[in-house]
Amino acid sequence: MDNNKVPLINREISWLYFNDRVLQEAADPTVPLIDRIKFLAIFSSNLDEFYRVRVATLTRLTNLNEKAKVILGYNPKKVLNQIKNIVVRQERKFNNLYENIIVKQLAEEKIFILNDKQLNVSRGEFVKHYFREKLLATLVPIMLDENLPLPELRDRAIYFFVRLTKKGKTRLALIEFPDNLSRFIVLPETNNLKFIILLDDVIRYSLEDIFFIFEHDTIEAYSLQLTRDAELDLDKEVSEKFIDSLSKSLQKRKKGKPMRLLYDSEMPLEMLKYLVSKMGIHGESLIPGNRYHNFKNFISFPNVGRAELEYEKDMPLPVNGLSFGKSLMGMVAKKDYLISTPYQSYDYVIHFLREAAIDPNVKEISIAVYRLAENSRVMHALINAAKNGKKVTCLVELRARFDEQNNIGWSRRLEEEGVTVLYGIENYKVHSKICLISRIVGGKQEYYGCLSTGNYNEKTARMYADHTLLTTNKKLTDDLVNVFRALSKNTLPRGLKHLIVSPIDSRPAIYKLIDNEIKNAKAGKKAYMILKMNSLADEQIIQKLYEASNAGVKITMIIRGMCCLIAGVKGYSENIEVISIVDKYLEHSRVHIYCNGGKELIFLTSADFMTRNIDTRVEVGFPIYDEHLKKEIRDIIDIQLLDNTKSREINSHNTNKYHKTKSATPHRAQIDIYSYLKNKNKSTN
Repeated sequence: MDNNKVPLINREISWLYFNDRVLQEAADPTVPLIDRIKFLAIFSSNLDEFYRVRVATLTRLTNLNEKAKVILGYNPKKVLNQIKNIVVRQERKFNNLYENIIVKQLAEEKIFILNDKQLNVSRGEFVKHYFREKLLATLVPIMLDENLPLPELRDRAIYFFVRLTKKGKTRLALIEFPDNLSRFIVLPETNNLKFIILLDDVIRYSLEDIFFIFEHDTIEAYSLQLTRDAELDLDKEVSEKFIDSLSKSLQKRKKGKPMRLLYDSEMPLEMLKYLVSKMGIHGESLIPGNRYHNFKNFISFPNVGRAELEYEKDMPLPVNGLSFGKSLMGMVAKKDYLISTPYQSYDYVIHFLREAAIDPNVKEISIAVYRLAENSRVMHALINAAKNGKKVTCLVELRARFDEQNNIGWSRRLEEEGVTVLYGIENYKVHSKICLISRIVGGKQEYYGCLSTGNYNEKTARMYADHTLLTTNKKLTDDLVNVFRALSKNTLPRGLKHLIVSPIDSRPAIYKLIDNEIKNAKAGKKAYMILKMNSLADEQIIQKLYEASNAGVKITMIIRGMCCLIAGVKGYSENIEVISIVDKYLEHSRVHIYCNGGKELIFLTSADFMTRNIDTRVEVGFPIYDEHLKKEIRDIIDIQLLDNTKSREINSHNTNKYHKTKSATPHRAQIDIYSYLKNKNKSTN
């Protein structure tokens, strides 16, 4: 905490506490066993990205020395040291959880993860056969020479560092794992016992087949994984030149500066020293781990046991009043509809676009996309619309981190099919999730809007909790027309009356809404805010929230990820409570509720309270005007505030203590929301 300013927690440290909440899910015995393994995978994948981006940025800033302290308000070297200490603790917890708890509980389910030393003759023969059929031809070891530099290691690839010894003389080699094969090989079942072996141990078991030409007394292999700097230095020009520049930068990303070397802690010290000297890697970048790395692959760990070892997959619910057998646009023309995924089906959005693609009255479709599914049905609907003679304009944000390659591919495909593709605005990422359909009926133009807190991505919609609004409300669609008009001219939208669009409107609009609550609190009126988002890091907004708290405004926040605001600090945030919900779905929706003197205002938005979302991105926030939908959103938020099973308290203690409510009855928001929407359907049928 920086005592010279308002109470804040460093964003990187706060993010690590968020990832610890993911680890809590892996440790929770009430979570089905296979899903606990998946939470280990999510924790690992998150940490990879954290090192590739956040730690990479901090490492760059350490080169600025004293200047960095002035700019940032903290010492980046000190924070890097804190990060290492926290990550080492978390890795220890992770390894203990996997080795001493998860593996043992799998064994209780008669599922055994075998290593290379635990194979009997028949299973050994199976593994040898698999190795020679599938693996041997793909593995070419790199023999290392003391006098030559170490070959460039690929970002996040797994390697074996191998040592062969013969009468005190050693040879060293590297083997890169193939990434086109499953990490898990299911072995033949025996007496109802299931056996799984990792690709790592298949290779370990077969090392003699790889190094047979070298005489040796002993052979040993230790895994390692390098995480590189993934930040891009981009040409800012939004053009074909920009696409080429981005493509080249993506190639460079594979060779970025080493950020973290995760290594098997059993590796002999002299082997580790060899790597450190050859790679020039710093001490804070060395993270001891166990014998298995790249745990993100465990997201696809096979369930060879009971169905109950995984969360039951709930069937997506229908949305009241919407029917796939009728025109969705016809229904939306009469009233607004809200789709809350994954509880309700994302197919409504796909169906809405498909209908627009074939409706002869539809003349134009405009859409802004950020992250897309690999085989995107959204994109296929747009391509079909263009083939049917519609004017289709699609803004593809090429700088969506780690999705750049996919988005480049889709942008080129769209252009080939006759879609007008826009590439965003110089210096600003377009992060909004908006679509506008123009229809001519009886000579009159009608507009249909689709605005969301989440991406136009049907794959993530099965896992991300988001809200999508379908509307013909002229207040919203007229503003949407102006937003797309501005984007098509590579300019920022201005002069909007109802939508709150970053970077022009968001900060003043948020301040005005908070100031209204402050004014009401000072006048003795009821004043409160309920804010739900992924991340809170913008210092100016945090100061504004502290000001509101001191004025007596009751502030309740649901923040899944990083939270730099510290709740419950005397003189700053006594009226602020923050909880975080981490459960089987990723809480992704952004919802703002303001008391407004008793006439509640409710907004949904694509933006978090982060400086980048407010000042350097095009984000769209939209009010909910339909009273029934306002009540539905309020009910869902109230259900989340009741959660005493999967919500944690976020405060100065940073312990991620589970949040206890007054109710003695267990409440689990994601289960209760599904029941609420299901019962709502029953009550209206």
